[in-house]
Amino acid sequence: MKTGVLLVNLGTPDFPDAKHVGTYLSQFLNDPRVIDIPWLSRKLLVNLIIVPFRSRSSSALYKKIWTEKGSPLMFHSVESAKKLQSALGENYVLELAMRYRKPSIEGALKRLQEQSPDKIIVFPVFPQYASASTGSVHQEVMRIVSKWEVVPSINFISTFFEEPSFIDAWAERGKEYMQASYDHYLFSFHGLPERQMRKAYPEGPCLQDKSCCENLNEKNYYCYKAQCYKTAKDIAAKLQISNYTVSFQSRLGKSPWIKPYTDDMLKILAEKGHKKILAFAPAFVSDCLETIYEIAVEYQEKFESYGGEKITLVESLNSHDAWIESMKKIIHKNQ
Repeated sequence: MKTGVLLVNLGTPDFPDAKHVGTYLSQFLNDPRVIDIPWLSRKLLVNLIIVPFRSRSSSALYKKIWTEKGSPLMFHSVESAKKLQSALGENYVLELAMRYRKPSIEGALKRLQEQSPDKIIVFPVFPQYASASTGSVHQEVMRIVSKWEVVPSINFISTFFEEPSFIDAWAERGKEYMQASYDHYLFSFHGLPERQMRKAYPEGPCLQDKSCCENLNEKNYYCYKAQCYKTAKDIAAKLQISNYTVSFQSRLGKSPWIKPYTDDMLKILAEKGHKKILAFAPAFVSDCLETIYEIAVEYQEKFESYGGEKITLVESLNSHDAWIESMKKIIHKNQ
């Protein structure tokens, strides 16, 4: 009997033109786990305001990172899936899917179903758990398989932010850049609205204490921010660096998101006299708009305007051999 593996990344527009970017944004932002407001308010906000006004501006950004092979997130995901299938061997059948756009989760699950696997392992490649990412993938998988006549055993991987092999993979990436000299190290993670953080722990003192997330424990284990701090702490320890800061990027809208914001932190670091920064983005396993453009271009320009000189971005795990080995170990652990 074979084990099916559903490897899921976030997704990307099919092409970088405004029409396809708009289609992608519409599917992404209409997910109630992404914009968690009442249905009618979300539909009006997304379909009448965000998508019409952001499609062209976002398209211009996607065009800046698009390559001859297409979207970086897509071709890195495809390459890593091929290498992982080879590493897992013939007892596994792997399908790659995107939560939004193509290849769809429904299509990938159908192809796995046709292989009659003994079990299926659902592996969203989001290291830190968030309802808007991992939670959304799990919900979509359950929606689809609930209609199957025969449902095999299904194991859901919820998080791997502190898996030793994952930390090792990032350390391997970091070592490629450590020969140069830096004034400071920055770990920039994707942000979340504060309201989503509080919804995860409705009865707890979430975000009331600025330091409550800096140490992971059994009471806040599924706190996204606490998991981010733990990932950064472990990578920094592996690379033996102590002068680092954790921050959060990619906020959308006027409601407060988790702090500190990366762009604000860059200003603070520049004011302290830091000129050269090495930046890690361990919430992303594949380079994408948020790494290639937001950090390497937008934040570079802002850092220079604040008086800094250079932000060097550590390349994402992409299809690095250490990441393939890490995924293999995580799958075996969740067998």
